[in-house]
Amino acid sequence: MRIIAGEWRGRPLQAPAGQGTRPTADRTRETLFSMLVSRIGSFEGLRVADLYAGSGALGLEALSRGAAHVTFVENDRIALAAIRSNVASVKAADRVDLRPSSATKLASTPTFDLIFADPPYAVGSGSAVVAAVRDANWLGDGGWLAIETEANEAVDPGDWTIDAERRVGKARITLIRG
Repeated sequence: MRIIAGEWRGRPLQAPAGQGTRPTADRTRETLFSMLVSRIGSFEGLRVADLYAGSGALGLEALSRGAAHVTFVENDRIALAAIRSNVASVKAADRVDLRPSSATKLASTPTFDLIFADPPYAVGSGSAVVAAVRDANWLGDGGWLAIETEANEAVDPGDWTIDAERRVGKARITLIRG
């Protein structure tokens, strides 16, 4: 696993040991970021959240491409250690907030421009993320929510709009506009 583009292009990332997390494959991340670049353009200055952060690969990719700040939300202690290690390896601690908590119970915070969510593959997991983000008011007006689910799992966007969906291997990427 590596960072695909930007300041830290090619930098290897540590994945959490064990079966507790399922890191987003490089190919899936490449597709996701290509979809986002075609819609957002630059990541410069964006406030980003990475829910179910795992290794932190999605948030670190955004930082590498110019995001101003990333908030990682993860409750698995092994994954938290991997995130800390990966953040330290790119010397980005001053641009990161790490919240050891559940992504379904989000505390109030300033809104984000872009939110990544890669919940465990389970029926309704993507729709549960949408509800949690909406209930906590985490997505800013016009912001983007990118959710990875199992390929056959549709996401209910609630009162937001699905901008794009793409199947990549066993995964489905859903981009929702707030």
